[in-house]
Amino acid sequence: MSARAAAALVVVLLLLVVVRLPWAGDLGMHAATLQRLRHSLTHPGDPLVDAGTPSPYYSPWMLLLGLVARLTGLSVFVVLRLAALAGLALLVTGVRRYVRTLTAHPAAPALALLSLLFLWGPALFDWSGFLGLHSLALTVSYPSVCALGLTFHFWAWLTRTARGPAGWGPVLGLGVLWAVILLCHQFTGVVASLGATAVIVAARPARGTLLRLGAGLVPGLLVLWLWPYYDFFALFSAGGDLEAIHRSLYRDPAGRFGFAALGVAALVPRWRRDRRDALVVFFLLGAAVCAAGGLTGHYSWGRALPAALIPAQLAAALEAVSAGRRAVRRGWACVLLAALAAGAWTQAGTLGYVVDRDALPGVVAAKYRAPWAGCQWMVRAGLRYGDVVMARTFPARQLPAYGAYTVAPGYPDLFLRDAGRREAAVARYYAGGTDAAGRRDILREYGARWVVDGPPAPWLRKAAVGPGGRTLYRVLP
Repeated sequence: MSARAAAALVVVLLLLVVVRLPWAGDLGMHAATLQRLRHSLTHPGDPLVDAGTPSPYYSPWMLLLGLVARLTGLSVFVVLRLAALAGLALLVTGVRRYVRTLTAHPAAPALALLSLLFLWGPALFDWSGFLGLHSLALTVSYPSVCALGLTFHFWAWLTRTARGPAGWGPVLGLGVLWAVILLCHQFTGVVASLGATAVIVAARPARGTLLRLGAGLVPGLLVLWLWPYYDFFALFSAGGDLEAIHRSLYRDPAGRFGFAALGVAALVPRWRRDRRDALVVFFLLGAAVCAAGGLTGHYSWGRALPAALIPAQLAAALEAVSAGRRAVRRGWACVLLAALAAGAWTQAGTLGYVVDRDALPGVVAAKYRAPWAGCQWMVRAGLRYGDVVMARTFPARQLPAYGAYTVAPGYPDLFLRDAGRREAAVARYYAGGTDAAGRRDILREYGARWVVDGPPAPWLRKAAVGPGGRTLYRVLP
């Protein structure tokens, strides 16, 4: 099977995944963001709790999707499927455009896409902003996929601009696009910035072009400064709250990213041919940031890992079509094929999001990870938009997707000043030592009309029982 046919099959698989849109991770957060924007484009408030605070989730991309939801009346989950289709299109076309700046070989874009999806490791790894097939299947509707697609287009546009005489139009447009990527997904924006630095180092632009490119940062910084939905620059002081969450990025690197070592090996001949090769410089910058994060305890810097993985994965694909001698190319292609096959086997459970698990062979079904069950059953029980719910764990991450608020946010909320107080209140409510009066006071303080699980009380009436025995109670006046 040719690389192009294999890549086409993978894209079709992802399109079928979009139809089901498996629920995992941050899907509830993004659906909640759309819920708020479809009700108010100008003052949406916090996506998760009933508070008028800003949020970094209100990005240009989500604003556009919120406008679509508001104008069409489509449900947020339908709009998220449209977002997934658009993000996937941006990603595939962006990879093709950027790879075309590196080689003219017709098979290179398809090989590059396959390497980005499968050249990972023998252990499954899922995280937004990372392009493994299984990870992409679960995050395809996230803003991170849109941001990654825009990033590849950004690098392609920047490469062509840096190589030739640069007019002011493209330069200013690049600055605005850079800002949009940063606003849509801040971590991907860091990766985009590192890749852009590598592009400029490799292109050796003329002095006039370099000065214009530098000036192009001005409109980008202006967009970041003027964005009305949150203070972008305030995010730089929020890193301390993110380190514990991201510490796991540094665990089991061989298991998660081992196959990408083939790409690191492919960077060596590229470095020998050109000390300022774009992929080599990009990899070194990304590896340096990630290493610095691990050594200093700034584990959130591990989100720059794609800046090391992407150039290695692309280098592995390109070496199979551009190595000097024919025998070397064939040998490299065989090794790459074996690594891609191993990576595909690791992520074979993705098929379970398209085909019923019972229809899969046993060895493949064992790799399938069931998505979360939704909370539609709570909506049927009477939960309405704007209702406040006392909930924790998975329900707290899902309920805002249907328009409800929770007492405490189910995700880290950097701009919510009383997040710690709210989390403590939820912990007290569910603690065994809290008496009934104390629980009642907590519900009154936050205006909660519903409770998920927890001890029964005279002022709670069972409204519904859902999957796994989870119980929804209505708070009586």
